[in-house]
Amino acid sequence: MIKTLEKTGRTEDDAIAAALAELGLDRDDVSVEIVERAKSGFLGIGASPAVVRVSYEAEDEPEAPAEPKIAEAAAEEAPAPATAAEENPDYAAIRTFLSGLLERMGVKADIEIGPRDNGGVNVNLSGSGMGAIIGRRGETLDAIQHLTNYVVNRGSDKRMHISVDAENYRSKREESLARLAEKMAEKAIKYKRSMALEPMNSYERHVIHTALQNYEGVTTSSTGEEPNRRVVVSYVKPEPTSNKPQSREWA
Repeated sequence: MIKTLEKTGRTEDDAIAAALAELGLDRDDVSVEIVERAKSGFLGIGASPAVVRVSYEAEDEPEAPAEPKIAEAAAEEAPAPATAAEENPDYAAIRTFLSGLLERMGVKADIEIGPRDNGGVNVNLSGSGMGAIIGRRGETLDAIQHLTNYVVNRGSDKRMHISVDAENYRSKREESLARLAEKMAEKAIKYKRSMALEPMNSYERHVIHTALQNYEGVTTSSTGEEPNRRVVVSYVKPEPTSNKPQSREWA
C-alpha cells in the first residue's frame, strides 16, 4: 500500500531529509513531489518554507471482519455524519479565516472545503465578484492561498497544504497554459530557435514544463530571477542519420 508524508523545511532538500529521517528510509525508497517551494518573501514578510510530499510503500494492515450482527447494530446506532467543519477542526479554521478575509474585501462567496486526493485540503470559492478574487493571471488568488496556508499552519507541527481555487480557475488556467506551451513549441520547431514566454510564477512554469516534457523536438528551461523568472522553449536539432553506404554481398 502506498502511503504519503508531508514535511516542511527551509529548503526542499531539508524537507526531504526530515521526511527520510522520520520514516527511516533511504532516498531510493521513496518518490518525492514538491508541493510548495520555499519563498523568501518581501523584506522577510510572507516567507514560507518548502513543502514536500514523500510517497513510500507500506505493508497492508489486515482488518478483522466484524460479525454481521455487531456490524448491523453499530450501523443502526451510528449518529448522522457531521459536517466538514464539525468533523475536522482544520476545516473550521480555514472557513473562519477566509470568511473574515472575504468580508474585508467586500466579496460574498460560498466556501466549499474537502480533502485532496494525495493529502491536504481543497477549497473552492464560488459566487459573484470572483474576478476580484482571482485577479490578474490569478495573482490575487495566489496571495489568498498563501495567506490561508500561513495563518492556518502557523504554530502547527504538521503543515497542511491548502489549495484555494475560485470557479475552477486553476484547471481552466492549466488548460490555457498547456495550449500556449504547444503553440510555442510549434514556433520553436518552425523557426528553429528558442522562444521565451512571459514571466510566470513557479506553479505556472511547472505546468509549462510538464506539458512539454515529452514533446519531441523541444526542451524547456527556466531563466531569470523572481518575479521575472520565465520558461524558455528551445529547439532541439535532431541527431543526423548515418549516410555511410551499406555493404553488399555479391553471390
